[in-house]
Amino acid sequence: MAHNMLQPQIILLREGTDTSQGKGQLLSNINACVAVVDAVRTTLGPRGMDKLIHTDRGVTISNDGATIMKLLDIIHPAAKTLCDISLSQDAEVGDGTTTVVILAGEFLRECRAFIEEGVHPQSIIRSFRQAGLLAVQRVKELAVSIGGKDEAETRDLLTKCASTSLNSKLVSGEKEFFAKMVVDAVSVLDRSTLDLRMIGMKKVQGGGLRDSFLVDGVAFKKTFSYAGFEMQPKAYDNPNILLLNIELELKAEKDNAEIRLSDPSQYQSIVDAEWNIIYDKLNKCAASGAKIVLSRLAIGDLATQFFADRDIFCAGRVAEDDMHRVAVATGAKTQTTVNNLNPDVLGTCERFEEKQVGAERYNLFTGCPKARTATMVLRGGSEQFIDEAERSLHDAIMIVRRAMKNASVVAGGGAIDMEISRYLRDYARTIAGKSQLFINAYAKALEVIPRQLCDNSGFDATDVLNKLRQKHAIKSGEGKNFGVDVNTGGVVDTYGSFVWEPSLVKINALTAATEAACLVLSVDETVRNPRSEAPDMSGGGMGGGQGMGGRGMGGRGRGRGRGMRR
Repeated sequence: MAHNMLQPQIILLREGTDTSQGKGQLLSNINACVAVVDAVRTTLGPRGMDKLIHTDRGVTISNDGATIMKLLDIIHPAAKTLCDISLSQDAEVGDGTTTVVILAGEFLRECRAFIEEGVHPQSIIRSFRQAGLLAVQRVKELAVSIGGKDEAETRDLLTKCASTSLNSKLVSGEKEFFAKMVVDAVSVLDRSTLDLRMIGMKKVQGGGLRDSFLVDGVAFKKTFSYAGFEMQPKAYDNPNILLLNIELELKAEKDNAEIRLSDPSQYQSIVDAEWNIIYDKLNKCAASGAKIVLSRLAIGDLATQFFADRDIFCAGRVAEDDMHRVAVATGAKTQTTVNNLNPDVLGTCERFEEKQVGAERYNLFTGCPKARTATMVLRGGSEQFIDEAERSLHDAIMIVRRAMKNASVVAGGGAIDMEISRYLRDYARTIAGKSQLFINAYAKALEVIPRQLCDNSGFDATDVLNKLRQKHAIKSGEGKNFGVDVNTGGVVDTYGSFVWEPSLVKINALTAATEAACLVLSVDETVRNPRSEAPDMSGGGMGGGQGMGGRGMGGRGRGRGRGMRR
């Protein structure tokens, strides 16, 4: 009898909580991830298209996976994991941000059929993790070391890596020009740290891409100038450089003190004292022997003219990263006081000049004795174009930097993906049970990279993939470096034609994509809590939106404003 009675309902979560669980929820998450991938898949490779994204902050045209994922502003909680892996790929290796998203999405697409048939997600996760480890191990086996070569050969190899990265970018037409510039810039850096902050990028509208140039030292845009700057010299040889973090303006003293006067005649002495303080500071700067004075804070009219009279160049409000690079390059030490300015704190460089670049004026410090820094000045017609050029060069710089640290490369153009796919298929045949199917699915998913390269180039993907499978199936292994030839629509030995990528890019992409796919598969319930509601205060609710608005605090007016509507 008791069994037939209805069980009392237990209310566990707050009213209005949205819970969805089970197989339906998992499939919904997979579909969301696949939708995200469909948004970025056409940007892959040398023939990939760009996306124009229009936000409050303006228009961005890009085919950089991480940039697009960031600007898409994805709110679906499961699809956000794809956004995170593209950003982690960008931070870790700097390139392959589209690849990692496409791979993760394809892994999920391949296992969707298994989930629909009722396979437990943990079985798939176990097999995928195993396949991921095998794939990474195979990449390491196939990687070719380019280290230990002489200087000229190493430069040539690094230039080829940079060219491969720039192939798929908007600036691919000038890839030789920029690949050389990128290698020059990275070669300047200190080999032990390869600190990216030491490479500055400045954008100047106007001119063509070929007008871009590399400054072996530091360059930055002329800062805000006060009256008197025209009288200052604009070029020096071997000047002493003083870096300050103080404001050289009259008003600065007023801010630091409060003065009460009993006799109006004392006022003049206060004004004189203030002038004496600033002149004392300026005289100490001039006496130090510095010919260039840079400050993080403002250098006002009085100081500008004072320095101009003494043939000293000054610039105030210099950006922090530019100051940091000047300090590293010239050996100057930033001072927070003008007392005891001894020669040790001054820096120097062979040549300083102020030069016209397009419509802007630039300060250039070249021939720095401790030059472990370089600045790229990028030119181009439109702002969006230069912005995309900057993102493209960032990817190439990261690739060259990684290739210097981990000097091993693999064949690009989908060759490495096809080889791992073949290897995993062969491995799957040696094991029994369901995991054979799942590892096979993982292997099939890897073919998405060459397939997408064909689709984006307008070639018949089925035809090209068949040729590739045939090449990679050769037992002797001589076809292992064959990938898609985006120029002819056939297949080519991509290693032989110098389409290379650092093995680290591939390893990181496979690891991150496998992790993201396993993460999405392991979620079987989403709980979305309603917005928390404030207690009802004498009728006039204080929930968000128009809290106490409406008709006073009595009655229910419009107290429960928009904040609590679901």
